Amino acid sequence: MNDRMEYPKSDYKEYPKTLPPDDLWGQVRRTIYGKPVPDEQIQMIVDSMRDGLLLSGDDRLLELGCGNGALSRYLFDGCVEFVGVDFSDYLISVAQRNFEAPGRRFVADDAIHFLRSETHPERFSKALCYAMLSYLSDAQAGAVLSELATRFTGIATLFLGNLPDRERAHRFFPEGKDFSAELDDPASQIGQWRSPEQLEALAAQAGWHTRIERMPDSFYQAHYRYNAVLERAR
Repeated sequence: MNDRMEYPKSDYKEYPKTLPPDDLWGQVRRTIYGKPVPDEQIQMIVDSMRDGLLLSGDDRLLELGCGNGALSRYLFDGCVEFVGVDFSDYLISVAQRNFEAPGRRFVADDAIHFLRSETHPERFSKALCYAMLSYLSDAQAGAVLSELATRFTGIATLFLGNLPDRERAHRFFPEGKDFSAELDDPASQIGQWRSPEQLEALAAQAGWHTRIERMPDSFYQAHYRYNAVLERAR
């Protein structure tokens, strides 16, 4: 039996260890039918993040759920400091080996623990969380958004990417499948599905104003995912 099949798609700790060290997209499951996502699709992701964050070149960027840094590297030229945080020791070790440099640091830590223990949180000006929030419960996601709002006072913009849309779940699951039990399970294949309205309410409780953004129709996940740009509520 292929031992890779032992790990669910939400497992980003053990599963990446079963892949070659240089299979960066496979380690973070940025694949289509087992093949790396094409470069033009990656560029769409990068463009959405850069446009949403409006990186100025002198920003100090915090990324939560950075994985192995395969996406992070495309943002380095838009900031003077980058800190990536991920709960997977293995993925962080890959990021450190391949992408760490002066001003570019990767930290193995739980997101909430990092947010509560960072000693100079006010220095960051932008924050990013791509394809991770769905693997947090409402309580955990609310804590992340609240800590960013209250402790990281210099952050003006927070980009939440690749969020599964509850209202479009039927476009992802096979016809006839009962997927109701998976929608509220952060440990499921896609994580917890939230509608834009649910996300907006969660963000508002933490003091953020939300703008929902959709990817181009040619993006391979456009039919069931969306992005959100959060700014401090006036």
